[in-house]
Amino acid sequence: MREQSIMILGAGGMVGSACLRAFQRDGWTRIVTPQRHLWDLTRQHRAEECIRATRPDVIVMAAGKVGGIGANMADQSRFLYQNAMMAMNVIHAAKVNGIERVIYLGSSCAYPKHAVQPYHEEQLLTGPFEPTNAGYALAKCLGAEMCRHYSEQYGVRYTCLMPCNLYGPGDNYTETGHVVGMLMKRFHDAVMTGADTVTLWGSGTPVREFMHVDDLADAVVHLMGCDDVPSLVNVGSGEAVSIRVLAGIIAKVTGFNGTIRCDRREVDGVSRKVMSSAVMRKLGWLPQIELFHGLRQVYAQEFPALVEVA
Repeated sequence: MREQSIMILGAGGMVGSACLRAFQRDGWTRIVTPQRHLWDLTRQHRAEECIRATRPDVIVMAAGKVGGIGANMADQSRFLYQNAMMAMNVIHAAKVNGIERVIYLGSSCAYPKHAVQPYHEEQLLTGPFEPTNAGYALAKCLGAEMCRHYSEQYGVRYTCLMPCNLYGPGDNYTETGHVVGMLMKRFHDAVMTGADTVTLWGSGTPVREFMHVDDLADAVVHLMGCDDVPSLVNVGSGEAVSIRVLAGIIAKVTGFNGTIRCDRREVDGVSRKVMSSAVMRKLGWLPQIELFHGLRQVYAQEFPALVEVA
């Protein structure tokens, strides 16, 4: 199996780079990582040319435009267009070039706003999206549906792996990033400047399930050894906490001892977002990185100046 060639699209991002590390650790040597600036995957002919150039045995599709709630709200059309076009172009190009296996990385935000918790795979496309990231969610649904229809119609093995909220090395540590990266930077800056208050967007009550990106990458590698994999599989950590609790953990990790306040004028997004990973567990995979230790590890990697070595 490790003699197969793997193409990782988006290898420069948080998820793609984690997948690259995981395959390398597992002994895979035939790995291709096309450079983003050379291949515009929003163009069908470029996606086909990219895949035709190497004809890998497997494609891991981790390329995409990502961002936190603020970035999504500000640019819904671009999140929809770029992610939808990349998903459809790559999956179709894989089929055109005879690629039998694709693992496409989705997102838990693709599930309906009012879906029953925890999310099960059959709930996809059963209701309206959360408005704050509807464009991105729709794009991810298109990718998931492409995997399903192509697998059913053509007999290929195309799987959409739908992860919970992710964090890890290579995250976006700005106000446009996801919640963990954004909060880690806020608390880090507060410690650096001596600020006595850190403000959270919204009420702090929404509940999210967080997973280290290395656990996701390990799940991707694990699927390579599984024969009977559905076209849609959830993958989560099983650790769900409120944003307020998450902020408290990050405060401890960064050494912030001040006040945490919530700005209720900002939107919360969906109130709860937790995955059922029963299918993935039946395939023999379990997460390994506990939330506190994972956050502490990431902070030590990304902000080493303030971290004491235990």
